[in-house]
Amino acid sequence: MAEVEEQGRKLSEESTDESEEEDTEEEPKLKYERLTNGVTEILQKDAASCMTVHDKFLALGTHFGKVYLLDIQGNVTQKFEISPVKINQISLDESGDHVGICSEDGKVQVFGLYTREGFHENFDCPIKVVALHPQFSKSNNKQFVTGGNKLLLYERNWLNRWKTCVLHEGEGNLTNVKWRANLIAWANNVGVKIYDISSKQRITNVLRDNTNLRPDMYPCSLCWKDNNTLIIGWGSSVKICVVKERDPTEMRDLPSRYVEIVSAFETEFFISGLAPLADQLVTLYYVKDSSEHMEEEFRTRPRLDIIQPLPEGCEEISSDALTVRNFQENQCRDYRLEHSEGESLFYIISPKDIVVAKERDQDDHIDWLLEKKKYEEALMAAEISFKNIKRHDVQKIGMAYINHLVERGDYDAAARKCQKVLGKNMDLWENEVYRFKTIGQLKAISQYLPRGDLRLRPAIYEMILHEFLKTDYEGFATLIREWPGELYNNMAIVQAVNEHLKKDPTNSMLLTTLAELYTYDQRYDRALEIYLKLRHKDVYQLIHKHNLFSAIKDKIVLLMDFDKEKAVDMLLDNDDKISMDKVVEELKDRPELLHVYLHKLFKRDHHKGQKYHERQISLYAEYDRPNLLPFLRESMHCPLEKALEICQQRHFVEETVFLLSRMGNCRRALQMIMEELADVDKAIEFAKEQDDRELWDDLISYSIDKPPFITGLLNNIGTHVDPILLIHRIKEGMEIPNLRDSLVKILQDYNLQILLREGCKKILVADSLSLLQRMHRTQKRGVRVDEENICESCHTPILPSDMAQAFGVVVFHCRHMFHKECLPSPGNVPGIQYCNICSAKRRGPGSGILEMKK
Repeated sequence: MAEVEEQGRKLSEESTDESEEEDTEEEPKLKYERLTNGVTEILQKDAASCMTVHDKFLALGTHFGKVYLLDIQGNVTQKFEISPVKINQISLDESGDHVGICSEDGKVQVFGLYTREGFHENFDCPIKVVALHPQFSKSNNKQFVTGGNKLLLYERNWLNRWKTCVLHEGEGNLTNVKWRANLIAWANNVGVKIYDISSKQRITNVLRDNTNLRPDMYPCSLCWKDNNTLIIGWGSSVKICVVKERDPTEMRDLPSRYVEIVSAFETEFFISGLAPLADQLVTLYYVKDSSEHMEEEFRTRPRLDIIQPLPEGCEEISSDALTVRNFQENQCRDYRLEHSEGESLFYIISPKDIVVAKERDQDDHIDWLLEKKKYEEALMAAEISFKNIKRHDVQKIGMAYINHLVERGDYDAAARKCQKVLGKNMDLWENEVYRFKTIGQLKAISQYLPRGDLRLRPAIYEMILHEFLKTDYEGFATLIREWPGELYNNMAIVQAVNEHLKKDPTNSMLLTTLAELYTYDQRYDRALEIYLKLRHKDVYQLIHKHNLFSAIKDKIVLLMDFDKEKAVDMLLDNDDKISMDKVVEELKDRPELLHVYLHKLFKRDHHKGQKYHERQISLYAEYDRPNLLPFLRESMHCPLEKALEICQQRHFVEETVFLLSRMGNCRRALQMIMEELADVDKAIEFAKEQDDRELWDDLISYSIDKPPFITGLLNNIGTHVDPILLIHRIKEGMEIPNLRDSLVKILQDYNLQILLREGCKKILVADSLSLLQRMHRTQKRGVRVDEENICESCHTPILPSDMAQAFGVVVFHCRHMFHKECLPSPGNVPGIQYCNICSAKRRGPGSGILEMKK
């Protein structure tokens, strides 16, 4: 449980044992400080007996009968000598202009702090309670209650005299009274009553639970949460009562209001005071622990708890033990809890000490997090509430977090936080870099350094690069790739890398990094040389990006050796920069590479490299025979004699057959298929492609003494050659495999041909008839002739302007119109004329369909 803050502990007359302080991970809800200044001097000579709190000031009563008005810092602003004995209760109205005071010797005083009006009365018994009407300052609300063994209501009438009325008596001494709006609550030895001043009715009586406790030693605590909610604490019992309006239909002789107890529960300790905090309760406990193992000085420290009321119980939210002065000598009745509703301030009053508890703000929350070394949470809280915090700075908290991470040895996390905490403060950045250098952790901070618009001095980056170069080539290469070249002096780093290469000249990582540095420095030729030496994948990107084609004209073989596909694609895509002839010249001593280049060139354009087609024949034959035949088929510039010679020398039968057929020597080609390939299917396919009757005769003659060939012919020539020619030439008695199946297939093919012909004939007849009917319908239609039509020959209106004159018009089915005299003579066939326009366009003759005369 938390202790009162350090300031309070220093000023306390009695120190506490540090071993009794418990360190908990749960953050306190309240913070504490002693009310000092004038209060300290007062309580050194006197003792506090009661206090009431206003938003503007405090009113403190003492055992020696004095009342002090204090500001919220504890400074005395006014002092009143009321009585030589104990002040029992002080009451203020809402405006803070009037005060009511009662004392143990029976004195009651009600007076204005800023006026001379007042009420002074001496009773013959101790007066325990007094309460002013909340609106006492108003003339029509001049009312207050007071009493010792009975409760009296004083009210000033229109004659400016005080009228007295007994509200209650006969149940022992009064111990407390609280007035809120129109409701007065008081406690005596029996229980708590509530009186409605507007209806002048007592509306409830809440009985005391712990009847075995002395009411004077364990007095009742009353607190109004709002105008209708009363909180009662007595002994170890808490009740929350709500005043409600009664349904008019149920009233009869009952009061118009009634009280419902919405929550009631027992606590572990005795209650000395209560106050609301939102929907929770702040409770001041008197702890009476008789454990034998506990020393006397620690037995009765009061506790201030925050609890969450439930219908039949409560839940503890926080609990703080308070070390107040002389707490060992205090009893339950010596403590009071008062609160200020406006600022959520809670005053714990004891005879020799007054402690102020207040809700912790965001600064306090950050203090606690920092104390518990929860720096990340503290930083997050400060960032979220940076507008509301007053004592903390986000950057300072961040720096404390970085220091904590460094002390803990978590250098990577510390470096990562630098990026967020240091932001744009370059001085702080440089300080942190030098600190990381001192502890030997430059590598940790390197990846988080600023590298955008805001940058450190080049010396900082160079220092880190030199550090990596000494111990970590891979990390050095990573930084060179990630950092822009403008961050550091490129020449200095190049020189350092060259020094290291003198010791290890074949180190590929250093060489690659050096090439990148040369690239940043625009010395592309040096970078290209290194990339080619290393066969680095970025060489092609470098060439394209910086247009280095002139530098690679004598390095084509190296590029091809590294990656043929990429190299060829690059050369073909940029043939305007590196000519085809130059590439062929460079590759003449590497025919396998030359073939790859020319092959891709041919695939892109069959005609572009035509002058190298003759050379390609031998290249295909040597390195890529599968693509030789496609090349021969697609090339129109290949010398056939040269190709035939090469294929015959290498015994490439299929290629030779193709060349012979292309050169017109189909019989020789067929002979090679039959003799060297012995493949009747290919022979038949070849004969079908050539579609030559003599070639079929040669194929039949060659196959007539070979039964398997005859079977193949019978199965395939039915649609090209009359099968009877083959069947007649088969010798009697020759055994032919699958002859029956072959004959059946011939018959089926013949039937299929017949069906196809008949089907085609039917379709042709149907289409002819349909077109004839369509033409007939078209020619039967009339043709409109009016003044808008013109003669297609003389281009004048087809109808004369004077319809009384004789005229003649000829209209054709094609809709062209002529004057009769504009048409030429009918020709050899009298009576038949044709449209000159359609005849000239070869669209077929159109005969005249109409002749108009008049």
